[in-house]
Amino acid sequence: MERYEPQRIEKKWQAVWEAEKAFYAQSPQPGKLSDEAPKSYVLEMLPYPSGTLHMGHVLVYTLGDILAHFRRRNGMNVLRPMGFDSFGLPSENAAIREGGHPREITERNIEAIRASMKRIGWAIDWDREISTHLPEYYKWTQWVFLRFFEQGHVYRANAPVKWCPKDQTVLANEQVKDGRCERCGSEVVSKNLEQWFFRITPYADQLLDDMDGLDWPERILAMQRHWIGRSEGAEVLFRIDELDVDVPVFTTRPDTLFGATFFVLAPEHELVERLDSDEMREYVRRGVAKKGEERAAAEQKTGVFTGWHATNPVNGERIPIWVADYVLPDYGTGAIMAVPANDERDRQFAETFDLPIREVIDEDGALVNSGEFDRLPAEEGKQRIIGSLADQGRGRAAVNFRLRDWLLSRQRYWGCPIPIVHCDECGPVAVPDDQLPVVLPEIEDYMPKGVSPLATAEEWVNVDCPRCGRPSRREVDTMDTFVDSSWYFIRYCDPDNTEAPWDRELADFWGPVDQYTGGVDHATMHMIYARYFCKALTDMGLLGYREPFLKFFGNGWVQMGQVKMSKRAGNIVGPEQLVEEFGADPVRLYILFIGPADEDMEWTEGGLEGMRKFVRRLWRVVHEVVERAPEGEPGDGPLARKTHETIARVTDDLGRRYSFNTAISAVMELVNELSPRPGDPAARFAAESAVSLIQPYAPHVAEELWERLGNERLWAAPWPVVVPEMLERDTFQLVVQVNGKVRDRVEVPSELSEDELIEKAKAAPRVRAMLDGQEIGQTIVVPRKLVNIVLAKENSP
Repeated sequence: MERYEPQRIEKKWQAVWEAEKAFYAQSPQPGKLSDEAPKSYVLEMLPYPSGTLHMGHVLVYTLGDILAHFRRRNGMNVLRPMGFDSFGLPSENAAIREGGHPREITERNIEAIRASMKRIGWAIDWDREISTHLPEYYKWTQWVFLRFFEQGHVYRANAPVKWCPKDQTVLANEQVKDGRCERCGSEVVSKNLEQWFFRITPYADQLLDDMDGLDWPERILAMQRHWIGRSEGAEVLFRIDELDVDVPVFTTRPDTLFGATFFVLAPEHELVERLDSDEMREYVRRGVAKKGEERAAAEQKTGVFTGWHATNPVNGERIPIWVADYVLPDYGTGAIMAVPANDERDRQFAETFDLPIREVIDEDGALVNSGEFDRLPAEEGKQRIIGSLADQGRGRAAVNFRLRDWLLSRQRYWGCPIPIVHCDECGPVAVPDDQLPVVLPEIEDYMPKGVSPLATAEEWVNVDCPRCGRPSRREVDTMDTFVDSSWYFIRYCDPDNTEAPWDRELADFWGPVDQYTGGVDHATMHMIYARYFCKALTDMGLLGYREPFLKFFGNGWVQMGQVKMSKRAGNIVGPEQLVEEFGADPVRLYILFIGPADEDMEWTEGGLEGMRKFVRRLWRVVHEVVERAPEGEPGDGPLARKTHETIARVTDDLGRRYSFNTAISAVMELVNELSPRPGDPAARFAAESAVSLIQPYAPHVAEELWERLGNERLWAAPWPVVVPEMLERDTFQLVVQVNGKVRDRVEVPSELSEDELIEKAKAAPRVRAMLDGQEIGQTIVVPRKLVNIVLAKENSP
């Protein structure tokens, strides 16, 4: 028998697929969209080319591959493209580490990643490849930005930001860990900068309400709901006489206003800048560097008294104003009325600094110590107090969101230039569409310096105003890389279009994405931003759907020693050497066999040998079938029925349950059943089915074996179909365990009761001898599957 040689087989079939463009999606002709087979847009999050692939990538893209193969073979017109998220901080930092230019390092990594992807055999439409750093892509990122700018979705404002002094750039809250930049470890500081923002907050309610139509895991929906954070309550104005200002506060509990005994400003609040003391500056510096969750959850509360007082509008009481880092700038207004009797964090702060605690809600839920509102139920009191504040012009009913407008400016070189010109006469002016792209200039020194490195490119910066012709300057900040990835899935639908970012008819045919796969760490930024883009683009008449991703699968982390595998963690296991040693198919199989794909999994190379043995066994068994299997119909014997059961299990696992590891187990069981009987009347049917079912996981060896079974083009063959009658069995194979270990298997009638199954199990030849003279503690029956006989403890071996 010929040996299984994965390197030869895999190269052979990869060449065949490329020559035939086997997995390249054909877009329908204009006006004939409805004549096409049902479409399925299968997509995984595009990778950062800041290094090479690791096993986490292998998991994600093999998942997508399996679903694409499954849907294609079930008669669907599948689009599955690939690209590279090649602008932004990850790629620029990789270049800094290596001492090269970002373009050089990025394009080298893209070439290496693309080669690895092809070597692993993923079924990708490479004709649609995009890279976000190329002018032919970012021209349209700029075009989309300008449409948002025209519609008032983009604005510029001065705002405090978390700033990394080493990376010299703005950081999102998620990029700060324990007060330090998660990438370089530098202590984060606060800095006021004039920044560009997307006006995402008007879409907050839509982002929440439209979740009802999404087929996403509940944990992902919960993460987005928390991120958006809708709260109903009141906005209340507190007067600060020392500063001659009214400060708005949002509260969900206006019924507790009489219990406010002090007032707190977040360290980032604009009023804090008026406090000129070394103690305050140091406190603010340390406070803003901490992550929001860390600040809010800290048991030991800290703060500094300002010397100011705020007047409570419901009772005229002057209460002290503190600055404390447990108050966050991105919730409400960055200022709170502190009610220690009804808020645990306020109580902890009050107890730390010996501040009053006044009860205003009694045990029955009625108001007390609340003036004219005493004895009212809390809900009625809330509405009456809001009405009273409104009458005075000191408050109103309000809805608040945790979600804040999206800060998109980055003071870095390697990003999409913002297509705006600053004119002293006209203000910010859009670059005309016919002057796009605003090409990122080549500069020698791209290192971050506190202002954008683009500011040094004087010839590029100095231009005439497109509106009035006066000497002006280009915007020197670049865009957050999340802008690039908020619309890339639309460009895949029409990637060669040079007249527009996409043709609306094609975008609406392929979109939205039917199946999106990726890491849950992008659930609250990338996936919210992409949802926002779709809604805004639809409102502008540029797109025909409001949600980008109908179904989402969040993969677990591939870990090494309980640590997520990543370039940043420095614990990468790359697939190239493993593929060279074991073959692509065993690697693909093993990464899905380790455990449920939506849970974290521990990577060990030892398990790969076991998967290679399975592939070799499949190879041997199929060749034995080719030599010995009789011609003719498979009949309805045990092997034929087992085959139909396997088809049903794998189809359900891939099509409905997304249980990828159990599908592999089912095929393994079928191969085990087939192995001792290659001459069975159903042997050829069982072998063809096993090969067909394993094809999404191990496409190279499956194609080779399919060919040796006398067939062609398995990748285009219909998915195996179950004959329902073959699932109806008069008997089944009962697994018999003793103390949890399999000791025998016996064929029994399907209609037996539990008591009868137990008797059959005890009578099994290999079990009867073990039970001789032993006391049975209990028996566990799994209907139509197994009986586990548990011996009494004193008798257990």
